Amino acid sequence: MPSGNQQKNSNQSDVKMLISFIIMAVIFTSIFNIFVSSITMRRATEITYTQFLTMLENKQVDTVEIQSDRLVITEKPEQNNEVGFYTNIGKQYYTGIVNDPVLTDRIIKAGATQYREVQNNSPIITFLASWALPFLLIYIISGLIIRSVSKKMGGVGGPMSFGKNTAKIYAQKETGVTFADVAGQEEAKESLREIVDFLHQPEKYTEIGAKLPKGALLVGPPGTGKTLLAKAVAGEANVPFYSLSGSDFVEMFVGVGASRVRDLFKQALENAPCIVFIDEIDAIGKSRDNQMGSNDEREQTLNQLLSEMDGFDASKGVVILGATNRPEVLDKALLRPGRFDRRVIVDKPDLKGREDILKVHSKDVKLSNDVDLHQIALGTSGAAGADLANIVNEAALRAVRFGKDKVEQNDIMEAVEIIIAGQEKKDRIMTESERKIVAYHEVGHALATALQKNTQPVQKITIVPRTMGALGYTMQMPEEEKYLMSKEEILDQITTYLAGRAAEEVIFHTATTGASNDIEKATELARNMVAQYGMSEKFDMVGLESIQNKYLDGRNVKNCAETTSAAIDEEVLRIIKQCHKKAIELLEQNQNALHNIAKFLLEKETITGQEFMTLLKQCNETIKKELI
Repeated sequence: MPSGNQQKNSNQSDVKMLISFIIMAVIFTSIFNIFVSSITMRRATEITYTQFLTMLENKQVDTVEIQSDRLVITEKPEQNNEVGFYTNIGKQYYTGIVNDPVLTDRIIKAGATQYREVQNNSPIITFLASWALPFLLIYIISGLIIRSVSKKMGGVGGPMSFGKNTAKIYAQKETGVTFADVAGQEEAKESLREIVDFLHQPEKYTEIGAKLPKGALLVGPPGTGKTLLAKAVAGEANVPFYSLSGSDFVEMFVGVGASRVRDLFKQALENAPCIVFIDEIDAIGKSRDNQMGSNDEREQTLNQLLSEMDGFDASKGVVILGATNRPEVLDKALLRPGRFDRRVIVDKPDLKGREDILKVHSKDVKLSNDVDLHQIALGTSGAAGADLANIVNEAALRAVRFGKDKVEQNDIMEAVEIIIAGQEKKDRIMTESERKIVAYHEVGHALATALQKNTQPVQKITIVPRTMGALGYTMQMPEEEKYLMSKEEILDQITTYLAGRAAEEVIFHTATTGASNDIEKATELARNMVAQYGMSEKFDMVGLESIQNKYLDGRNVKNCAETTSAAIDEEVLRIIKQCHKKAIELLEQNQNALHNIAKFLLEKETITGQEFMTLLKQCNETIKKELI
């Protein structure tokens, strides 16, 4: 809970800001009134009443306005008799009010026009016009300026909301999310169920001396359901849910973030029990250092967050949930027990998890009887929950596009391909020679897959170009979920990647740019064998590289000298050459199958894995007969 001094300082800061704004508004309003008054009286010249009467006698007066405290006289404009038009606008004069009972007669005799000012003597209206309205305009304009600047810096609010938090409060009825809506994260749900149970029955835990964890950190890749889990916790516990992003605390003004943290915890304690969820907490929770580029505002905000988490009483039922996909950059002080006591891994789902997620997202979608979600789950290894939701939606859109009343299996499989390779590119017309090269290239991949033991079966072969740049591709479908890869399996996979280029070399005695992506994948696998997996005799089991940002891009970071790095390159080259040679040998030994299947593919453009295996079997039987 915020200390008395912190609260006092916060209040003093707000009072100072309010006083400063009032003083500024009064100054500008005064200047405004003076300016308006000066404009109003700028053209009028003061004269005596006698001079006014003389002007009437000489018929020089055009109009006379009788006001409450003065007469405003407008002189007749001078007329140029030669051309017949007025050369200038009449000047204005003013004089005091004199008790003259015949004034009206004199004005009429002089041919002037007389009118009286419509008086409004209400002091309230005068005050509103002179002070309240300009004050309000200044407030609105300054508020718009500050809001515009604040939005550019990641904040919101008007001139009096610098230190206010921007948390959105969701009641249970608004979130409408429970653990039943979260699939594929059973371990994570189990870790969070304890928190929900504590909020429901705190006495069960306090009797034995157990304390509610102050915070839980949800860690995992993007799209795995961290935010959904946090909402589900609030929904299950039926408590208020405060949702913020780490960037909401970071402003251009030093001290604003810390003030918002104080205000957030104050609100949370007032509405306890409740859930406070800070998404992308790494925006304010990065490790503090003295290096160049450090951010004083972010560090102050982090310090305030640490102080608040230490200060509030967890028994009141305030639980802090944080989410990040960069746990390695978080400050160690934030992760110690007593702050974020529990780390909950929200990783990409396994086979069963993917199937459950597909069921959740397809429960409101009309599915055909031929839809096999288990098969879809097998073919989407490595997909996060958001990816699977997108696949189901893309399948539904495709079904509508083709005039179907239900989503079929081929719609979902096509949606998977759309996510992987993009839409079919119908406007790209390849030459006949290019189509032939692409056909042999893809069949080379498929043959290498079928002719090796440690590979996944072929699901589909196509030479239809895709929007993501692929001129064709060979899709493999695993028979079961696997979490480990042997050395033999990796080598066979590298051979499969290189078999496309090998087919070009065997048939056309040349090489094209179509193998660039295959080469990239093969090189990455070979390098991981040497530097991370300990599958090289030269380096044995030495970790030469480590993974940085595991839940984001997963970049490899070298942990060796430059001379060792050069030796790693040599070892990777050796593995690539070995697999490349094997791919060429496989295809040279099966040229008959390569020619026949490529010819069939050129005719149909797309063939299934079953059709491919049938053709390969026929080719093998033909060869056996010829040998007999």
